[in-house]
Amino acid sequence: MYDDLTLEHFMDGLVKRNPYEPEFHQAVKEVAESVIPFINKNPKYKQAHILERMTEPDKVVSFRVSWEDDEGNIRINRGYRVQFNNSIGPYKGGLRFDPSVNMSVLKFLGFEQTFKNSLTTLPIGAGKGGSDFNPKGKSDREIMRFCQSFMTQLYQHIGPNMDVPAGDIGVGAREISYLFGQYKRLTHQFESVLTGKSLEFGGSLIRTEATGYGNAYFMQSMLIHSGQIIEGKTCLVSGSGNVALYCAEKIIQLGGKVLTLSDSSGTLLVPNGIEQTQLDIIKDIKTNKRQRLGVLTELFECEFYEGKKPWSIKADLAFPCATQNELDEDDASLLAEHGCLAVSEGANMPCTPEAVHTFHERGILYAPGKAANAGGVAVSALEMSQNSIRMSWSENELEQKLHNIMQQIHDQCVKYGEHDGKVNYVDGANIAGFIKVADAMLAYGVV
Repeated sequence: MYDDLTLEHFMDGLVKRNPYEPEFHQAVKEVAESVIPFINKNPKYKQAHILERMTEPDKVVSFRVSWEDDEGNIRINRGYRVQFNNSIGPYKGGLRFDPSVNMSVLKFLGFEQTFKNSLTTLPIGAGKGGSDFNPKGKSDREIMRFCQSFMTQLYQHIGPNMDVPAGDIGVGAREISYLFGQYKRLTHQFESVLTGKSLEFGGSLIRTEATGYGNAYFMQSMLIHSGQIIEGKTCLVSGSGNVALYCAEKIIQLGGKVLTLSDSSGTLLVPNGIEQTQLDIIKDIKTNKRQRLGVLTELFECEFYEGKKPWSIKADLAFPCATQNELDEDDASLLAEHGCLAVSEGANMPCTPEAVHTFHERGILYAPGKAANAGGVAVSALEMSQNSIRMSWSENELEQKLHNIMQQIHDQCVKYGEHDGKVNYVDGANIAGFIKVADAMLAYGVV
């Protein structure tokens, strides 16, 4: 006979084993709050200590990355790959190049990826990696040399049936191309070992758009389930990277009215709603010219609020698409006071636990990132499939597949999260994601 698992006891053990990793602790606690009551009702998971095993990565790799800058100076960075869980498929998850990268951040992202990838229903495990290298301000040649050095250390740990990384913050098509070129040079193999590749050598259509499009589709499904539609709703979007820009684009296509985008310098407000032509200008200044949003006040009618976040602006829907913990309890209270109906996360863990509690307390529909932003990794898995069968699908076919996957994720959340006619999407996503991985782990025995 086993005593019931308690959240306090479980988290005490996890923090003791993983000290000084606050992002990882936060991600695990959010899942454990949902999953532990389910585990206590299903003793097979408790007896096999599945949650304890699931919160311990399969493997963590750390390595030195030495490279030479344009002035001939030798530079040193640290590289990582956290291979979290491969119970349902090869490890799959992005590489992030950013000064904020450390073990806590990558373990949080890898743990979240376990549930996100499970929810897609596709056969992919979970991993995450990257470096504290900052590509901003670096020349193309410097980025190429860094990527080549990084892959020289990483290549022996990845492979098409072992671990298939993708891009993330600081790692776009350019970086993936340099990484893939070095992998091919080292192994003499043309393999599906990276996703997010350029179309010229095996990339997938709509991969750039997928996370943002998928987030908008999830919001659409959530609203329809509650008897509403996205058309005509005013929307706040934070961030101005690919996720935010393409989330805004799909909202516009679905008839919503996007009021804001943001970057580290402040928030852009377009009171009448951003039009597609304006969004195209914003894409250009952010992705090609790499300028701040504030310059747009000179190009079309808009306002820019220096140092401000979007959440104080009155709107129906919110899409946090920038970075983790960008929306706190005070922001959530402001959204509630202004009548916000629903929040759908485009970034990974952008809402603090206190903000999530406020959403639930105030009756705001809330979609966690592991469900709402799974579109990117879903299309990455489709890219792997296309590479394996040496063919590609059209843009329309891929978008339809993406739409179907997001609907399936929503339906799983409803199945496991609906109580008394209301859906707790956090519980639904966590339990649905847990069951598939946990059942596979049980099937393997003690490994």
